Amino acid sequence: MDWNQLLSAKRLGMEEHQPLAAHEDRTQFQRDYDRIIFSSPFRRMQNKTQVFPLPEHVFVHNRLTHSLEVASVGRSLGSILAERLVKKYPENQLIHEIGSIVSTACLAHDLGNPPFGHSGEAAISNFFLKGNGKKFEQELSPGEWRDFTHFDGNANAFRTLTHQFNGKRNGGFALTYSTLASIVKYPFESTAATKSKFGFFQSDKENYLKIAETLSIHRNEDGSFCRHPLVYLVEAADDICYQIMDLEDAFKLGILNYDTIKDLFLGFYDSETEKAQLDRIENTLLKVTDRNEQISYLRAGVIGKLIYECIRIFEENEREILAGTFKKSLIDRLPAVQHAAVKRVQKISVAEVYNHRTVVEIEIAGYKIIGTLLDEFVEAIMTPEEKYSKKILSLLPGQYKPADESTYSKIQSVVDFVAGMTDVFALDLYRKIKGISLPGVV
Repeated sequence: MDWNQLLSAKRLGMEEHQPLAAHEDRTQFQRDYDRIIFSSPFRRMQNKTQVFPLPEHVFVHNRLTHSLEVASVGRSLGSILAERLVKKYPENQLIHEIGSIVSTACLAHDLGNPPFGHSGEAAISNFFLKGNGKKFEQELSPGEWRDFTHFDGNANAFRTLTHQFNGKRNGGFALTYSTLASIVKYPFESTAATKSKFGFFQSDKENYLKIAETLSIHRNEDGSFCRHPLVYLVEAADDICYQIMDLEDAFKLGILNYDTIKDLFLGFYDSETEKAQLDRIENTLLKVTDRNEQISYLRAGVIGKLIYECIRIFEENEREILAGTFKKSLIDRLPAVQHAAVKRVQKISVAEVYNHRTVVEIEIAGYKIIGTLLDEFVEAIMTPEEKYSKKILSLLPGQYKPADESTYSKIQSVVDFVAGMTDVFALDLYRKIKGISLPGVV
């Protein structure tokens, strides 16, 4: 693949429009960033669970704050890489925009995630695999069926950004091709997925094919595509943030103690070759006595270290990345010391953080709430003439009107609606439908 083709300011749905010259306005990629920031789906992420439930008094990350932090790390990764690549490709006028492209893709990478964290994805899949949605299997093609039974937030993010919902403009957010390609972490459809992860639904396949062809993204013999190179930076920014920031949240919630987290963070440094740096860190910790501030200081140091390691790995493997032969993630290729440190973080996170009682409780609630909402709305949209169905469908916003009368389109409109909900909205609607709470009744 070639950077001259991979970086393009062409916009989905606006292919006939000529972009403004850079000196006349913001760059096209800065416009992408602003479109995400000011969008409703982005704002809704402030009430979507990242890992921990959203408590009233102790601040922890939600999807929005996580995305902002990932965008910050992504901007650093992209800007540093651009500084290196511009010397190698001085004739390419868009290389210096890589920081903006990556930060925008990072900002949008979680837009498709349903409420209640990752359990929301599992709850949607479970409704079709084992719930009342299973009866529709024979009415769908194999690809359509897998779209629902292996529902993936990554594919839904691409849909959120590109689909022309009822009443909206063509191209969805009308983002640049390069920004959209940088979001697709798994560039293949659900039927090509060996696990549950994939990059786009059947309904959005045409949009991805158009982008891939324009940017000359290589297609493999099995029908899947190679990743756009900037996907590796978006993935790295996400990996860095959720691995490290979840530890900070765990400390604030009292799940992990200070000494445990300090040891985990210091484990990213080589005690033999980085002794001077470790001494400086210890001296700083003596001056800063606030425990939260100490954890923040240690966290910042680890993030900075991982950023530069990932850039080094990308540079060393640029040829393989452009050839589509680079496998695994940048984080997976870390040097032995940092790689072992990441594994330790993952091990303790799974054992003591992700399986903590508060996390499990919200996952259970998510299954019940999402399953009920899907049950009610899918049944209603498939039997629209019934009186009860009409009342239920009156709650479905106009933008989610099915594109046609196919079973796939009808079900997907409901999934779009439910996946776009915040935790609070989903819980409130669930209570009202179940008769647990009523407007104006205490």
